[in-house]
Amino acid sequence: MEGGMFPGYGKSYVNDDYIQAVAAAGGVPLLVPVVANEEIVRRQVALLDALVISGGWDVDPLLWGEEPHAKLGATLPVRDAFDRALICAAREKGIPILGICRGIQILNVVAGGTLYQDVSEQPGCCVRHWQPGAPTQPTHTVETVPESRIAALVGASVVTNSFHHMTLKEVAPGYRVTARAKDGTIEAIEETTGAPVLAVQWHPEMMHRTEERMLRLFRWIAGTLPLEKEGLS
Repeated sequence: MEGGMFPGYGKSYVNDDYIQAVAAAGGVPLLVPVVANEEIVRRQVALLDALVISGGWDVDPLLWGEEPHAKLGATLPVRDAFDRALICAAREKGIPILGICRGIQILNVVAGGTLYQDVSEQPGCCVRHWQPGAPTQPTHTVETVPESRIAALVGASVVTNSFHHMTLKEVAPGYRVTARAKDGTIEAIEETTGAPVLAVQWHPEMMHRTEERMLRLFRWIAGTLPLEKEGLS
């Protein structure tokens, strides 16, 4: 991070919206700092009841066997490695996982999927996926798959914000697509086994104060909105 009192010093942080969304949903927010030691990561996860994988840097395309393209943004290999260890430990423990923006991308890559390094590479992409307006402003439509976890949370259709330039390409084994934008861009994936793993491409944490359906995602991860009656817990 370049700003602050000590420019260039490494920092562990998330945008405050993540913290406030978890708190508003009835959860107790904890920041999990990046470390390189996998045993420490497992001990971090042992303290958690659920995990939110936040947005951030571009995912390194070398992880799925591609060379970086001209439109790839900045990557952070230490974050990629940390997220991989974090996801594996959380999956082993069986706790709920909510991936957001980069979160959906790294979950897919860790499980064996691939990404488009820029939306311009995606055939048929015509929706603006990096909005110029306020973070809380909904700008494009997302349509969900019936009888999915995301449909139970936000309904058949919802208008979301959008701040990304990488998108999912090949979906990893064990996941299914449960929401798309009007141009076909993948907007949500879930575990095919019914495990409590859900990831979205938009930023519900930015909209949780103005759109109750966005807060529902955090109520689900916090355990204050169980979906057992839909068979989607």
